Amino acid sequence: MANYHKPDEKTLQGLKDVANKLRINSIKATCASNSGHPTSCCSAAELMSVLFFHAMRYKADDPRNQCNDRFVLSKGHAAPILYAVWAEAGFVKESDLVNLRKIDSDLEGHPTPKLEFVDVATGSLGQGLSAACGMAYTGKYFDKSSYRVYCMLGDGECSEGSVWEAMAFASYYKLDNLVAILDINRLGQSEPAPLQHDMETYRKRCEAFGWNTYVVEGHDVEELCKAFWQAQQVKDKPTCIVARTLKGKGLKNIEDKENWHGKPIPKDKLDDVLKDLQSQIQVPNKTLSPKPPNNDAAPADLSTIVMPSVPSYKKGDKVATRRAYGDALAKLGQASQRVVALDGDTKNSTFSELFKKKFPDRYIECFIAEQNMVGVAIGCATRDRTVAFASTFAAFFSRAYDQIRMGAISQTNVNLVGSHCGVSIGEDGPSQMALEDLAIFRAIPSCTVFYPCDGVSTEKAVELAANTKGICFIRTSRPDTPIIYSPDEKFEVGEAKVVLQSDNDVATVIGAGVTLHEALTAAEMLKKEGKSIRVIDPFTIKPLDAATVLASARATGGQIITVEDHYKEGGLGEAVLSAVGQEPGIVVTRLAVTGLPRSGKPQELLDIFGISAKHIVAAVRQTFAN
Repeated sequence: MANYHKPDEKTLQGLKDVANKLRINSIKATCASNSGHPTSCCSAAELMSVLFFHAMRYKADDPRNQCNDRFVLSKGHAAPILYAVWAEAGFVKESDLVNLRKIDSDLEGHPTPKLEFVDVATGSLGQGLSAACGMAYTGKYFDKSSYRVYCMLGDGECSEGSVWEAMAFASYYKLDNLVAILDINRLGQSEPAPLQHDMETYRKRCEAFGWNTYVVEGHDVEELCKAFWQAQQVKDKPTCIVARTLKGKGLKNIEDKENWHGKPIPKDKLDDVLKDLQSQIQVPNKTLSPKPPNNDAAPADLSTIVMPSVPSYKKGDKVATRRAYGDALAKLGQASQRVVALDGDTKNSTFSELFKKKFPDRYIECFIAEQNMVGVAIGCATRDRTVAFASTFAAFFSRAYDQIRMGAISQTNVNLVGSHCGVSIGEDGPSQMALEDLAIFRAIPSCTVFYPCDGVSTEKAVELAANTKGICFIRTSRPDTPIIYSPDEKFEVGEAKVVLQSDNDVATVIGAGVTLHEALTAAEMLKKEGKSIRVIDPFTIKPLDAATVLASARATGGQIITVEDHYKEGGLGEAVLSAVGQEPGIVVTRLAVTGLPRSGKPQELLDIFGISAKHIVAAVRQTFAN
C-alpha cells in the first residue's frame, strides 16, 4: 500500500472553512424558502467539503463529463448542501441558492436531473445506493475506467431493506470503486434512529455484508481525508465510511436536539447562528478546487441501435413472446456494445439467458432483489453509458414500484421487461400472475408500454425500446402464440395494427398479447355465423393509437369490445375508454379478469375468467342483438 501523506495545515483549514460556508449557504437557502432541512445539511458539512474538494476528481464546469467521479445524495432532503457545494465549485451562482424550492428554480426540495450535477433523483429514501452500484458496476466492468462513485446515506434510511440489497450486490461484485458514506447523525424525522450512535453495530453490519469499513469522526476533516485515501487503496471490496456526526452541527442550541428535522432556523436565532459560523472561517476567499479526472472513459455513442437483420420467424410458426424477447435481446447485443441485460434470477424463464450466453460480460445477475435490480439498471443507464434491459416476472416489478416511480423523476432511459403476465401462465397460480402491471406502468409519466402479440412484434418492440426516451415496459407472455406478422412489417410507438377488417364488421375487438389471438379465433367462429369483426392489435398500450381506435369504432357502428389478460382496473380497457371518452355514440364493452384467479390450465383459466374466444363471440352477439 502507498504511504499516506497528511494534508498540510492550509488545506485542512481550507476544508474546515468550506464546511462552514456550506452550512451558512444551506441555512440562508432554507430560510429564504422558509422550508427545507438545514440540520440534515449541517451534519454532512465536513463530509461534503472533504469529498468534493479533496477526494473526488471532476471537472467543475462540466458536471456530466463521462470521466468525472460520481456522487449520489441518497439522503436527498439534504439537497441545499449539495447545491451549496456546486456553488463553492463555481457551477451554481451563489446568489441563486436563495431561490431554493421556488417555482421558477431548478433547485428543488430534493435533487433531480434537471440539474447537470444530479444523475438520479433522490428523496424517497433507501434508493441511492442501488443507483450508485449501477454506476460503479458500469465504471468497473463496462467502461473499465478509473472514475469512482460516492454515495451519501442518512442513518434513518438504513432501515430500508433496499439499502442492504445494494450492500450485498456491491460486495458480491467486488465494487472497489464504490464508497458509501453513512451520515450517522443519530436523529430521524420524528425520533432518534434505531441505533442512534451505536457505531460498533453499524461497523459489524457493514463488515458482515462484505464491505471494507471505517468508523470515523464525521466532523474531523483530517480523519476524513485519511479515510477517503484509504478507500482508494482497497482492492476487490467496496468501502463504507461510517461517520459519527451531530444533526445541526455548529448551530447553537439546535445541535443534536430533537424536533429540528425539516425546519428552517427561526428568524430570531438566524443572525447569531450565522455570525458564529462566519467567525470560524479563517480564509473567506476560495482556496480549494477539485482535482481533474483521468481522461479514460469514451464519450457515449448516441447513435440509433438497429437490429442486424429482420426477424427470422415465418407466419404460422409458434413462439412465446418471452422467448422472442430473449432472442431479440441477443440480436440487439450484436448491434451495440452499449446494450446490457439484468435479471433477478429468472433468466431461464424470461429468456434473458440467451443474451447472457452470447455476451456474459454485459449481463448482470441481480438475484432475487427486484428493488435493487431496478435501481442498478437506472444507475447503469446514467450519462447514457448503457442501454439497459432488466427483466423478471412482471408481477415482481410491483415490489420495485417506488424505484420505477423515482426512475421517471430521474428521467431515466431504462427498459423493464415483465414476463408471465396474466392468468394465461396457468398452473403457477395467482402469486405469479401479473394482473396489475399495465395499470402500474400506465401511471408512470413518460413511460412507454409495449404489449407485443407475436415474435415479430416482440423483436420490433425491443428495438424500439432501445431507442425510446424514458422508461419502457415490455409485457411478455408465457404461452406459445402464432406468428401473424411478416418479418418486414413496420412498427412504430403509438401505432396500432388493424389485423382483420372488412366492410361489414359489426364490432371492433381490441386484444393484446394472448387475447389478440383469442379475438382472431373468435372472428373465425363468427364468420361461420355470417358475422365479421374488426380486430386491432394496439402494440403499445401507452401511448394508445386513439385515431385508429376511433376510426375503427366509427366504421363498426360505434361498438368496441376490449379483451385483456389483466384486471379491469387500469388496463387496456380503461386506456381505450380514456381515448374515446369524449366521442358520442361509442360503446365500450370490457372483458377482463375479475376476481382472484387460481391455478389451472391456461385455456381453462381464459375461459373461467371470461376472456377466451367463446366469451368474445358472446359479447359480439350481445352487441349485435342490441
